[in-house]
Amino acid sequence: MNTALLIILGFLLLSVFLGIRSTKGKEMNLEQWTVGGRGFGAMLVFLLMAGEIYTTFSFLGGSGWAYGKGAPALYVLMYITLSYVLSYWLLPVIWKYAKEYQLMSQSDFFVSKYKSPYLGVLVALVGVIGMIPVIVVQLKGMGIIVSQASYGAISMNTAVWLGAISLTIYVMVSGVHGSAWTAIIKDIMMIGIIGFLGIYLPLHYYGGYQPMFEAVYAAKPELLKFPEQGLSVSWLISTVLLLVLGFYMWPQVFSSTYTAKNEKVFRKNAMISPLYTLMLLFVFFVGTAAILKVPGLEGEEVDLALLRLSIETFDPWVIGIIGGAGLLTALVPGSLLVMSTATLLSKNVYRVFVPSATDETIGKLAKLLVPAVSLTAVYFTLNGGTTLSNIILMGYSLMTQLAPSLYFSLMKKNVVTKYGAAAGIISGLATVAYITLSQTTIAALFPFLPQSLKDINIGIIALAVNVIVMMIVSFVTRKGQYDTAETN
Repeated sequence: MNTALLIILGFLLLSVFLGIRSTKGKEMNLEQWTVGGRGFGAMLVFLLMAGEIYTTFSFLGGSGWAYGKGAPALYVLMYITLSYVLSYWLLPVIWKYAKEYQLMSQSDFFVSKYKSPYLGVLVALVGVIGMIPVIVVQLKGMGIIVSQASYGAISMNTAVWLGAISLTIYVMVSGVHGSAWTAIIKDIMMIGIIGFLGIYLPLHYYGGYQPMFEAVYAAKPELLKFPEQGLSVSWLISTVLLLVLGFYMWPQVFSSTYTAKNEKVFRKNAMISPLYTLMLLFVFFVGTAAILKVPGLEGEEVDLALLRLSIETFDPWVIGIIGGAGLLTALVPGSLLVMSTATLLSKNVYRVFVPSATDETIGKLAKLLVPAVSLTAVYFTLNGGTTLSNIILMGYSLMTQLAPSLYFSLMKKNVVTKYGAAAGIISGLATVAYITLSQTTIAALFPFLPQSLKDINIGIIALAVNVIVMMIVSFVTRKGQYDTAETN
């Protein structure tokens, strides 16, 4: 067993220990397991939400996009920063309502706002469908990190299975408490490792940032500008808009807001978090440095850019530390994703059809569903193939379909009915499914449009269909409700 692998294993054991230790003295009922008893302060909430954002996608996918796509990778930095700005106003409202009605999941919020448990079932199923691809990203990233950092001693498939087993045990034992404790170590490691690599590698290979960009520009000038078509400026703007709207629609991010002590936590985080996002620049610097030093990576292999360049540069013990940090970027968000998926299935699907189920039964079922969720994610990880960034973008197209009905529910006078909300979500999902399966583009649908409109993210079409259907159905059903009231 090589040095790198031993160090990675050490990080894994540390995270399991922290998970077990975090539950000491706590009765791990459903509320403690999922939302930490709503007792987390600003720091833990910040780290939990950062854990959702700075994942293996940030670690590997961000550098991979900088390597393979160049300038368009900046969409990541833009949408995360703007999402934090939105959180200043959005999250305190959500937290206050959830606190008042003792909500524990995202689906609970929709059930309470629209007075419809079956809408809650729909939202829960959307959440599950949307989160599975992101769990796949974490397992795939974990597999890449362990297989590469072990210098091939452990295969990709074996690494995925080991990661899934570790993740399952970790979630079942510790719940959100373990994720929060491990997030502290993860973020310290993330800042240190990414900051070091983003500074050292450009200096080591090029003598600085300016010489690096000059060298890349001389060899591949197309990577340092937005293309005229495809991933153009209009694609960037529409993609950022889509992702900002959907940022807090992820069930695990939504539920993380419930863990806070008070609403001031979110305003503090909104002021600090955009600065933290600047760490992504160093991820992009690593990907840019790899363009000329590890040439030839194509397709899914672009996600290997950071690790391949690091392996060529450093001794095994350094690779072990990098791999350990990467492992934690998969474990923290992966645990929250698996836990949220299991909670939605037990509390917001099973309980609707078995209302006599007690809180204790629901809590036990949620933990028993964790292995099933992990196994499903393993299947798609081993049998699917695309880059980490593309998987994330697909997941966002699904989750953003919850945004219109949620934002309307926050209005003092919500004009959307439960039927309108459900119809909008279903039509949006159907549009996403059609677009994904048929690989349709706006250019194919509307060939007469100017190029700038052809490049708009196709997810915007699904969102537009969602809103139109939602408003039409709401108008019809609301009118029907008024007619019924007058008759009575």
